[in-house]
Amino acid sequence: MFRNLAQLFAATPGRDRRDVFLVHPIQLSRWLDEAWNNARTVPAFGDPTTLEPFLGAADVVETLNLPRPQVTGGAEVAPSGVVLTDPDVFGGAPLVQASGLAWDHLAYAYLVESTGVFEVLAEVVRRLVTGETLDTLSAGGLRWLRATEELFFRDPPLFSISGVTSAVRPDDRVNRRNCMWRMFGMDLPHPIPARWARPGSAGEQDWKSDTGSGVNTGFREKWTELLRQVWLGIENARNESGPNATDKEYVAFLCTALKDMMAMRRRGGQLAREEFVYVATMSWFHLTLETPDTPIVVDLRADATNAADRLAKIAQRVGLQPAARSRELFELADLMSAMLRAIELGAFDTGEKAETLYVPLAGGVNAQLLQDMNRIIDLWQSATGDRVKDRPVGGVAGSLSAQPLRIPAPPPPVPSPPAPAPAPAVAATNGRG
Repeated sequence: MFRNLAQLFAATPGRDRRDVFLVHPIQLSRWLDEAWNNARTVPAFGDPTTLEPFLGAADVVETLNLPRPQVTGGAEVAPSGVVLTDPDVFGGAPLVQASGLAWDHLAYAYLVESTGVFEVLAEVVRRLVTGETLDTLSAGGLRWLRATEELFFRDPPLFSISGVTSAVRPDDRVNRRNCMWRMFGMDLPHPIPARWARPGSAGEQDWKSDTGSGVNTGFREKWTELLRQVWLGIENARNESGPNATDKEYVAFLCTALKDMMAMRRRGGQLAREEFVYVATMSWFHLTLETPDTPIVVDLRADATNAADRLAKIAQRVGLQPAARSRELFELADLMSAMLRAIELGAFDTGEKAETLYVPLAGGVNAQLLQDMNRIIDLWQSATGDRVKDRPVGGVAGSLSAQPLRIPAPPPPVPSPPAPAPAPAVAATNGRG
């Protein structure tokens, strides 16, 4: 969500993406409420009269929305308070217009959080507000610090759509893991750091207990099999002779099975609000690192050419270690989010539609889709260790792969000044790797 706001700033003359970090946190919180309210008008995710593939229920936005604003001059007035031409001004017309504003799939939040970015920047915030183990911040860095602490490390404003913590689910880290476990049957690759574990915590049972049968435990298996079948199709798409081993109806079946699994978790609008909030949370931390020269990145001397390397440098400053495959995870997040949204909308429910995932069409109309699927396969195999591209060799035990299991890791970042007191480390492994 905050990356969407950054795009609006970037499109405004005289402003740029970094101006998001200049906006007061109360305005950013209202921006989220405005974005939620306008989800009912998003046509990009299917029939705008139902939105069921997107949110699971046609009326969930209205059900959980704030009271309707006053109508002035025949139009609803619900300003977020964000003024694109001057972030220091409070007021202005709503930024989310009738076309609505889409947010990413929950898979985006899962993959971004799997990098370890939340825990690394949480430790940055903790150190900055409790001591002097890091450098003195610039004015821009102080604004980032205040907004980050206000938005993500304290109770949200009363009655805000972002208020997904309470006495019955007090721990935001546990809440996110519960949501991701239910939707994907997968845990984050790192544990909750001991510093943040609540007294009396039951460990894994905190987010896995009381879920009943509401867990998509077969998601990873079916997703990986889909990627394997699509890769087989890509390999054979240009065959002029010999059989093509890809069964387009089987690919369509896998897409439909994944769609049905996710739809089960969305019945009645379940997880819609949580998905919105957790995607917004991770978009803030992702934006912090993906945008060059953000104030906090400059203050922490974490200059690098990509988000993963910036994360690694900042992690060194606070004695932590991000996921070993952060670069793949950051890039995969957007691609997998878009693909799962398309699957949920039934874009590949028939054999003919499923075939567009791996067979080039006349005029190159699906060229971008083919490119994205190929990249998803590459990144997923490297990030998780799932051998998507391996094939049996002539019926004999063993396998042959066109790609190494892992994309070669980048060289380690240039060491930064050591931190005086290391904190509990974020696990450096991903998935099964």
